Amino acid sequence: MSFTFVKKLPIPAEIKKMFPVSEQAAAIKAKRDEEIRAVFTGASKKFLVIIGPCSADNEESVMDYVHRLAKVQEKVSDRLIIIPRIYTNKPRTTGEGYKGMVHQPDPEKKPDMLAGLIAIRKLHLRVIEETGLTSADEMLYPENYWYLADILSYVAIGARSVEDQHHRMTTSGMDMPAGMKNPTSGDFSVMLNSVVAAQASHDFIYRGWEVNTTGNPLAHVILRGATNKHGNSIPNYHYEDLIRLLHMYDQRELANPAVIIDANHSNSSKQYEEQVRIVKEVLTNRTLNPRLKELVKGVMVESYLEPGCQKIGTGTHIYGKSITDPCLGWEESEQLIYDIYDMI
Repeated sequence: MSFTFVKKLPIPAEIKKMFPVSEQAAAIKAKRDEEIRAVFTGASKKFLVIIGPCSADNEESVMDYVHRLAKVQEKVSDRLIIIPRIYTNKPRTTGEGYKGMVHQPDPEKKPDMLAGLIAIRKLHLRVIEETGLTSADEMLYPENYWYLADILSYVAIGARSVEDQHHRMTTSGMDMPAGMKNPTSGDFSVMLNSVVAAQASHDFIYRGWEVNTTGNPLAHVILRGATNKHGNSIPNYHYEDLIRLLHMYDQRELANPAVIIDANHSNSSKQYEEQVRIVKEVLTNRTLNPRLKELVKGVMVESYLEPGCQKIGTGTHIYGKSITDPCLGWEESEQLIYDIYDMI
């Protein structure tokens, strides 16, 4: 038999009962959700900055980072909404490497999914309770979404997941904004088809149940660049790319047309310092066309306490430095947020 069943994991309701959302945290989330929703519906002109580590690998350094973000949010709240990017499950191109806190609460130790499910819920709860912010995470596993459904304010569907039917249908049952990334091929039609599916109602199997969904009108796209057949990165954040996306949106009857620009990944060829330039170009392009200003709702930036990245398992560990893709350091990140504020 090719499967070894290690342990029966608690269902989401059991984990939620162990680590419930307080009334205060629920009120904070409800207010934040309404503010973020208003950006996507066009009721608010505020700009979203989804920013944080490539992977949330350590609870204390992530919380250190988010506490710093919360102080910046206070200064820019009249124009910007900062959403901490706290990705606790990571897709891996080859299936190898660190798969996120849900697999390994301690990257230096063996995987433990039960401890991981508890760790990621506790981390997202700490963010709300200690900073008043609410976070974004990636939905790598549709079955795991329900463990966090009551505490997230934004969900991203990755480039390798966006063509999967189960991801699309699960997204259709969410009550929060969900960004559908373009696939690694860069095909805009595939990306927009995923939004069509996510905004529609469905009947399907989820966690052993037959479920019905009503559709998610806040599903939208994320441009993260592409890779051609030679393995070269193809950016898709330029003015011409945004105009093309706008025209393709016009051809479909979709609610709340919107795009978030991911400044890293194939848009920067993983040259993390380029994120600053890319974000500023996107903001400049928004000013050139009033419809683009309406379409581009925010940016996504990979950032941590220390710039660059490091390997795990070397015996040394630099606090607050990414163990997956390289990230901007805190000083550059803080300045970038103030620059965004000035350019909006």
